[in-house]
Amino acid sequence: MGPTRIEPATIEDLPQLAELLEDLFSHEAEFRPDHEKQMRGLRLILEQPNRGRIFVMRGGDHRIIGMVNLLITISTAEGGFVLLLEDLVIHQDHRHHGFGEQMLKYALNYARQKNFLRVTLLTDRIDEGARRFFRNNGFFESEMIPMRMLLSGERSSVPPVITPRL
Repeated sequence: MGPTRIEPATIEDLPQLAELLEDLFSHEAEFRPDHEKQMRGLRLILEQPNRGRIFVMRGGDHRIIGMVNLLITISTAEGGFVLLLEDLVIHQDHRHHGFGEQMLKYALNYARQKNFLRVTLLTDRIDEGARRFFRNNGFFESEMIPMRMLLSGERSSVPPVITPRL
């Protein structure tokens, strides 16, 4: 495969990025792949860098191996800018080679260099592998519980409430 590099995504990367998200969402409990929605969301971020950043890892052939999406928001609790790590996904052919950890470290270094105060992410409760990955990289599970209300009029399948094991 050759050397890899991590760099900002470009508009030309949209089709490959959407493919990565479609793969990710096909394995998540709450989301369903929708090519048009993924393209629209990615485009909004890429065209409005004040909203967030998307970084990609490229292989020697310039194909995208993985991506991380960081959305910018403000925390009143922290009194400043914070990031929401929305998507960290590695192409299925390149998983379990340390690329996810490289992407995460790059994102966290970016956050530190830009003086963001916190990075928050959501991961599936049932995906113990993902939870272990993030814990091993310095994240901790919060006492906060995410709640959602869909305003688009669409109704996705709502998963059953899962009671955490104590």
